Amino acid sequence: MIDTVAFDQENNRLLLIDQAQLPNKTVVLSLHTIEEMEHAVKTLQVRGAPAIGVAAAIGLAVLAREIECDYETTLQQYAERLKATRPTAVNLAWAVDRLMARAHDPESLANKAMKIWQEDITACRKIGEHGNELLRSGDCVLTHCNAGRLAAVRYGTALAPIYVAHENGKGIHVYADETRPLLQGARLTAYELSQAGIPVTLLCDNMAASLMQSGKIAAVLIGADRIAANGDTANKIGSLGLSILARHFEVPLYVCVPFSTVDFACPSGADIPIEQRSHTELTHMWFKKPMAPGNIEVYNPAFDVVPAEHITAFVTEGGIIAPQKLSQHFACKQ
Repeated sequence: MIDTVAFDQENNRLLLIDQAQLPNKTVVLSLHTIEEMEHAVKTLQVRGAPAIGVAAAIGLAVLAREIECDYETTLQQYAERLKATRPTAVNLAWAVDRLMARAHDPESLANKAMKIWQEDITACRKIGEHGNELLRSGDCVLTHCNAGRLAAVRYGTALAPIYVAHENGKGIHVYADETRPLLQGARLTAYELSQAGIPVTLLCDNMAASLMQSGKIAAVLIGADRIAANGDTANKIGSLGLSILARHFEVPLYVCVPFSTVDFACPSGADIPIEQRSHTELTHMWFKKPMAPGNIEVYNPAFDVVPAEHITAFVTEGGIIAPQKLSQHFACKQ
């Protein structure tokens, strides 16, 4: 597989694997306008907190090179438009703000964007190496949504330990929740793991309780879109229920994240903005005809919040951190 996000500097284009067309087609998008970039993020052509952060950084660098007049004002407008595309994932705003701190010329933005791109690769690899220490040969693990290489530049977050364990011959078997309503587990996680030759079994989200009750699952690995200062963690909708099940069945739950996902300006999970998505994802998505009556209301949050007390540990590029030590450890990195 090629990198999920890349910078074609010669042609000044943001390159993305179009995840909306997976697993049936592998299409690489080449973007250079703000409208194209907004559409790609909003429609989940690029998704996953690390990937959209890197994409926003490269995208802003691409846009900066295209500005012909009123550079600073126009660049600020582009930055705000990118930040508004998805409010929950903190990496997007974090990456844009890092670039805007060096907004004096387009080439400095391009250099900073490539630094963020490389940082993502390095961080995810280290997450994989640390997480590998938690996995034993032959373990079966459960994951939710897609926090693999398609959610980052390479390796991913929650799947990074699995890739490293696979390299080390541990024979890990992954159970992947299909992840309603957009099926990122079925379309993306199952796809990329099978492409890598890693055994993967797909299950509906509401089968996770039965699976954990069977005693087969050694650990649950998930990613995150934003972590509050107290350790509360926003991730794809369904993660909260999975954390309750893991706690009940005494299965460790690990949140695999880069440092950039922690938002110290956000005190707790109650302060994390939760994106509400279109009702059509539930009522019309998978059939040509509506799947539900047309006169009903729909509840469709993209994320929910896992309380810190449900989390066994955070697996980061800096090591494995207990939730109660998160603030202290991350404060040292600031």
